[in-house]
Amino acid sequence: MGDTVTILITAIVALGVGIIIGRILLQKLNTKATLELEEKGKQIVKEAELKAENIKKDKIFEAKEKYLKLKSEFEEEANRKKNQIISNENKLKQRESSLAKQQEQNKRKEAELDSMRENLDAQLDIVKKKREELDQKVDEKVKALEKVAQLSADEAREQLIETLKDEAESKASALVKDIIDEAKLSGAKEAKKIVIQSIQRTATEHAIENCVSIFNIESDDIKGKVIGREGRNIRALEAATGVEIIVDDTPEAIIISGFDPVRREIARLSLHRLVTDGRIHPARIEEIVAKTTKNIEEEIAEIGERTVIDLGIHGLHPELIKMVGRMRFRSSYGQNLLQHSREVANLCATMASELGLNPKKAKRAGLLHDIGKVWPEEPEMPHAILGMELAKKYKEHPDVCNAIGAHHDEIEMKNMIAPLVQACDAISGARPGARREVMESYIKRLKELENMALSFEGVNKCYAIQAGRELRVMVDAESVTDAKAGQLSFDISQKIEKEMQYPGQIKVTVIREMRAVNYAK
Repeated sequence: MGDTVTILITAIVALGVGIIIGRILLQKLNTKATLELEEKGKQIVKEAELKAENIKKDKIFEAKEKYLKLKSEFEEEANRKKNQIISNENKLKQRESSLAKQQEQNKRKEAELDSMRENLDAQLDIVKKKREELDQKVDEKVKALEKVAQLSADEAREQLIETLKDEAESKASALVKDIIDEAKLSGAKEAKKIVIQSIQRTATEHAIENCVSIFNIESDDIKGKVIGREGRNIRALEAATGVEIIVDDTPEAIIISGFDPVRREIARLSLHRLVTDGRIHPARIEEIVAKTTKNIEEEIAEIGERTVIDLGIHGLHPELIKMVGRMRFRSSYGQNLLQHSREVANLCATMASELGLNPKKAKRAGLLHDIGKVWPEEPEMPHAILGMELAKKYKEHPDVCNAIGAHHDEIEMKNMIAPLVQACDAISGARPGARREVMESYIKRLKELENMALSFEGVNKCYAIQAGRELRVMVDAESVTDAKAGQLSFDISQKIEKEMQYPGQIKVTVIREMRAVNYAK
């Protein structure tokens, strides 16, 4: 028991001693850490002071640099303004000196003018005195002449005026005549100059017109397919297109003959499609010809659109554009109508520019001047009047309509574009190689031949082939019987003999075909 108490006391004492020693050691450690922190704080403060000093120096240096820069800029600006003020002062001094000199010169001139005025006054006095003396002498001489001539001064003056008047009138009339002659001469020269310049600036082709197209084939075996059994294919093709198909010994070629270029083109394209397809029989031929005809109509519209775009003409009615395209397949005295109209349009624009007129309006009138020639129907009125009516129908300008109608003098010309179109039409048609009169009369005769046959009742189509030596007439099978077909052929031939003049003979062939068509649905 006593040992346990002793141990416990010892332990308590040891614990107290340990606590005291620990406190002492802890106090020493805290004192050391405090000293280290104070040292670090002093060092940080020192470093911050150094950085602040450096920053202060940098800012002072930058401020000095900025101050020096602003100072130099201010000095430069001040010097520039100073120099400007000095130059302005110098200019003012120069102006003052020049004004002073000018004032001196003005004073000198005023003095000279004063002296000249005095001299003039003196001379005027002398002139007045001399004039008075001359008047006295003239009066004396007039009185003397009145005594000699027994005429008063007034009577002599009237006689002199009459004489001078007659002489002046004769001279004036002669002068007017000379001026008119000179104006006519110069006007004719100027007109010739404008015409020549317009012709030289318009490049055109010579007319090359024929009635034959060549369809090239790869081998002569195709000719047999085109002819068909007993010639039925070639007959169907001729009946559908209205041209003559010539299959002869010409190697690798089939000749298409006809006066109408549209028909020839339809026949050529139809042959091309049939040969490419390989199926050649009458039903297929009629189908292909119908499609080709439709395609040609679309091509005509495209040609018209390209033409107006090339010429720079805008706002033309679609129907007029189609008629412009149809010109491609028409000819006037052997001259292609579209080329002729384009040539006239370009000539009109050139001349209008030279004469100070509206070139766009002149070009429009030049392109449309022969539009009446491509109207599908055959009216009784001249083509110029028909073209004018068509232009009015499709809302063209009145000046353009008048120019179209007056280019062959059917109506009165009401503006300057009308004689311009007439002159350009004459230039285009009169140049060497432009037209062929024989071709035009030939085509006119064939058209009259076809129209004559179409005037009979029951006739659907009519084609003049073989240069007008044969007339093929297709009739309606329901309204024309076999017996009437023979009589119709005779009547047409008799009418041709009575009303037309032609070389040789014309074969009139009336074709009547009965078809029964039904559809299985």
